[in-house]
Amino acid sequence: MIYLDSAATTLQKPPAVARSAAWAVGHLATPGRGGHPPAANAAGLSFRCRELAARLFGVADPERVIFTFNATHALNIAIRSLVPPGGRVLLSGWEHNAVTRPLADLDVKVRMASGPLFRPETALAAFEASIEPGISAVICTHVSNVFGFILPLEGIAALCRRRGVPLIVDASQSAGCLPLDLDGLGASFIAMPGHKGLYGPQGTGLLLCGKDVETTPILCGGTGSASSLPHMPPFLPDRLEAGTHNMPGIAGLMAGLRFVQKTGISRILAHEQRLTRQAAMGLSRIPGVTVFAGPAQAGVLSFQVNGVDCETVADRLGKMGIAVRAGLHCAPLAHETAGTLQDGTVRASFSAFNTPAEGAQLVRCVARIASSR
Repeated sequence: MIYLDSAATTLQKPPAVARSAAWAVGHLATPGRGGHPPAANAAGLSFRCRELAARLFGVADPERVIFTFNATHALNIAIRSLVPPGGRVLLSGWEHNAVTRPLADLDVKVRMASGPLFRPETALAAFEASIEPGISAVICTHVSNVFGFILPLEGIAALCRRRGVPLIVDASQSAGCLPLDLDGLGASFIAMPGHKGLYGPQGTGLLLCGKDVETTPILCGGTGSASSLPHMPPFLPDRLEAGTHNMPGIAGLMAGLRFVQKTGISRILAHEQRLTRQAAMGLSRIPGVTVFAGPAQAGVLSFQVNGVDCETVADRLGKMGIAVRAGLHCAPLAHETAGTLQDGTVRASFSAFNTPAEGAQLVRCVARIASSR
């Protein structure tokens, strides 16, 4: 099978990820729950994982690296820490439901800073024109999970710093393939999954917390520390990590982070972009195929086959041995912004483990589908 759905989950992992997770099952207990070797070893490994993530993502203090279940969990913490019920936020037009649904639950007033695909300068101008006094936070995805559009994060962060507005970054599609520097950006929070570009297991994620940012737990319980307090401890990471840690997941995540560090973020990005450009070029030559591609694009590529609904295209590709995703990709706002809400798109997303030959096979199979419609 050719797996081209890494924007959902990277299925192909470094072998060390599975080995590390399996080893943890039989060797690690829970950090903070005892002074015996299995608990102490778990505490040591979890801190080393925090240190590695802190080095990769520009966090001066590893204790500001929080383990979460996924990016959705991390974004819910970030949003509820900064945005009060009925508050006001500014979003890009490319946000995922992991952002929009928590805001809807809080009955927040939302304003959009939007613009055309693959035009980062227009996106930055839209943010500059839209930031107003009284905004609780700017929330921005780094890369659209539908179209791979890379938003101008550094410019948006600089704008937020000048205007004194907190910034939450959804790095679900950029962590592991684009540079991220929490303290350099001055962001309040950066949320990321472990199971995508960091090549860790499902059920893992990270929330990077800015300096002196007030945090609100959304899960309360035991932490192994300050047990006499009636409320969650006031210090990180314990304040946001209630309950038993997913040590097999954290061990696997650390192996994934090591792979990213060793391979190099810039090298991974160059590889994914090369595959995306090749596939986009090939698909654009097929009569009746619409391709959404541009210069500011990561390893995510959407397309449509005229006259064939997206789910049918994905189903036929699956029967040909190619795994892609079709529909709205949990991001109806992005489709509304791009004008594809009615039909959705077929999405191919690449990882460090895909090859040019696999991209060429995708093009050949789509050509067969398009010619038989």
